[in-house]
Amino acid sequence: MTEARVLALALRQQQLLARSAFLRTQVAQHMAPWQARLGQVDQARAAVTTSWQWLRTHPEVPAGAAVLLLLLRPKRALALAWRWGRRGWLGWQIWRRVQRQAAARGLDLAGLVTEK
Repeated sequence: MTEARVLALALRQQQLLARSAFLRTQVAQHMAPWQARLGQVDQARAAVTTSWQWLRTHPEVPAGAAVLLLLLRPKRALALAWRWGRRGWLGWQIWRRVQRQAAARGLDLAGLVTEK
């Protein structure tokens, strides 16, 4: 490579680095008003994740609540169980249909429901 070509490439690299720095500061300025809101979303997500993990390690709590509801208001508890059971069944049927259609198109949806 000639010296002129090396200098031209070095100059172009400096220009690109300067433009990148400028664009990064612009993005940071445009995102500044959103930073607090996104922080709140992150906190809410962390709280939900922590709560869900706690419930999974302490299954006696929701089971106890269900038993208490069943003892105090049996009709209401059965109606609730029936309603949510139907919704769960419908959701499961829809999910199975989506999986079959995705598989027919060569897509793998297994990664969408795996835990991290």
